[in-house]
Amino acid sequence: MIYGQVHLTLPAWVHELDLVGQRYETDEAKMALAIDLSARNVQSCTGGPFGAAIFAGNGELIALGVNRVVPQTCSVAHAEMMAFMTAQQRLQMFRLNDPDAQSNTPIVLATSSQPCCMCYGASFWAGLDEMLIGARAEDVMELTEFDEGPLPSDWVGELEQRGIRVRRDVLREPARQVLRNYSQHAGQRY
Repeated sequence: MIYGQVHLTLPAWVHELDLVGQRYETDEAKMALAIDLSARNVQSCTGGPFGAAIFAGNGELIALGVNRVVPQTCSVAHAEMMAFMTAQQRLQMFRLNDPDAQSNTPIVLATSSQPCCMCYGASFWAGLDEMLIGARAEDVMELTEFDEGPLPSDWVGELEQRGIRVRRDVLREPARQVLRNYSQHAGQRY
């Protein structure tokens, strides 16, 4: 039989978080949430050390995601991809910042680590206006076994050329610490 559907879920602990109605006014507050999600994912053994959150321009949390690759047996279940998909389903829009939408608001992605080549590519079509990044790809590859894949040499310029403002190194050290913790507890995953 050929499978006809895909079903991806966030871990149960996500639903226990009291995030309804929360506003995240600063870039640091947005990033703190993404890093907290990545740390909880490691502590709960529910996926890899990556967290992401999508916000409206006014700081309202739209959606979040954590890495679920191994538990969901799905190579595309990265934190950013999970955040994109849950935001798109919530808003019923494949392009989150659709200029024709009634609620046209800037869309901000906060990600605990620089997007890999897959998540970078998806960022163009998800409909972002701004990307906040914690740890860099070199941090991920230095501190874990993950390979982030190839990016264009001017990947930031490519995003900005498409209207996506990029801010790197937002709470970089706390984001790096989650990666360290993940690697130090490698035997306790999943």
